[in-house]
Amino acid sequence: MTVLDRFLKYVSYATASSEASTTVPSTPGQKVLGAELVKELNGLGLKAHMDDKGYVYGEIPATPGCEDEPVIGLIAHMDTSDASSGENIKARIVKNYRGDDIVLNPEKGIVMRISDFPYLKDCIGEDLIVTDGTTLLGADDKAGIAEIMALAQRLTENPDIRHGAIKIGFTPDEEIGRGTDHFDIPGFGADFAYTVDGGPIGEIEYENFNAASAVVTISGINIHPGTAKNKMKNACLIAGEWMSMMPPAETPAHTEGYEGFYHLTSMEGCEEKAVLKYIVRDHDKSKFEDRKKFMERLADYLNDKYGAGTFELSLKDTYYNMKEKIEPHMYIIERAKSAMISEGVTPVIVPIRGGTDGARLSWEGLPCPNLSTGGYNYHGRFEFIPVQSLEKMVDVLTSLVRSGSM
Repeated sequence: MTVLDRFLKYVSYATASSEASTTVPSTPGQKVLGAELVKELNGLGLKAHMDDKGYVYGEIPATPGCEDEPVIGLIAHMDTSDASSGENIKARIVKNYRGDDIVLNPEKGIVMRISDFPYLKDCIGEDLIVTDGTTLLGADDKAGIAEIMALAQRLTENPDIRHGAIKIGFTPDEEIGRGTDHFDIPGFGADFAYTVDGGPIGEIEYENFNAASAVVTISGINIHPGTAKNKMKNACLIAGEWMSMMPPAETPAHTEGYEGFYHLTSMEGCEEKAVLKYIVRDHDKSKFEDRKKFMERLADYLNDKYGAGTFELSLKDTYYNMKEKIEPHMYIIERAKSAMISEGVTPVIVPIRGGTDGARLSWEGLPCPNLSTGGYNYHGRFEFIPVQSLEKMVDVLTSLVRSGSM
C-alpha cells in the first residue's frame, strides 16, 4: 500500500473530536480508526495495541546490531478539527497543478483562488489532493499517520535499512487539547520523539504558543420590554461592550509570527445570560501572563460598572512553549535538519502558531519537536496536500531513523 493509498483510506474515517464530550476519546470514530491502524501494524508483523482510552502504541524493533541506538518515537493524532465538517470527505487529485485557481465544486461555486492562497504557486507541477469544498481534508493529521505507517511498511520490507528501535504513537483528541492526557510516556519508552503534525514540507518546529482557554459568562436581568426601563440588564448587549473593549488588532486575523492574540471562538446568549469563549495565545511567557491579567482587569472593571457577579471569567492554561524543554536537546533538531537535507529538502525552523501533542509531552519529560507533513490550510475546506510531499516525508522519516544519522 502506498502512502497515498493510506492517506486516502484514513481520511475516509470520520474522526472529528468534540470539546463538549466528556468521554475518552471524545468521539467513537477515533477508536474505529485506531483499531484499523493496530490491525495494519500487526499485519506488518509488528507489535501494536490500542488501550481503553483509544491510544495506539506500536514498535518497530531495532535491526540486529543497532539495539544500542537511541529509541526514537514518532507520533501523530487521529482526530480532526470540528471547525469544518469531516464527514463524507470527497478527496480528489489535481494532477500536474498549473498554477491557476482550482474549482473545487462547480455546482456550489467553491473556488480555491491564487489571490487568497498565493503559496499555491509553490506547488506548480505537483499533484494536489483537495476536497470538494464542503469539508476539510484531514491532512491534519492523517497525513502524519500515513507517513509513519508507510515508514513502518518500508522498514519491515527492507531489513537492510539499519535503525534502532522505533516507537509509534497515535493519539486521540489532540485538536481539543487532550491528546496527551492519558499518554503513557514510560510505557512508550522513547528517548526522544517527533510529532509528525506540521505544515508545508521542510518545517521543523520547537517553539509554540503558551495557551489558555477563557470563558466569559455574563449574567443579566430580563424584564418584559414594556416595563424594562431602568430594570433590564441585557446580557447580550453587555457582552458586546466586553468585546468592544478587547484589543481589536490582537486577533489571529491581524497577527503573525511570534505575535500573540485573543481569539473569540464562540458566542451565545439571551437577555439573561451570555457566554463568550476565547483562546489566548503568546510565545512569550510574560506577555502570555499579561494577556490573562488584562482579561481579569476587564472583568473587574465591568463588574464595578454593572454590579458584582455580572461577569464571571474562567481561565485555564492548556499548554506551554516547548522551547525551553527542547533547547537542552538540540541534537534532535540537528538530526531532523540532517534528515531533510539528505533528502533534498530545505529545513526551515518556524514557530508554531498553535500547539501540538509534542508541546505537552516535552513539558512532561519527553522532548518532542514537530515535523512537517506537507499540508496547507488546515482545519478548513481549502485544505490540501501535494502527493509529492507525502512521499518525500516518508523518505525524510527513513533518513531520520536510519542508524548513524547523527
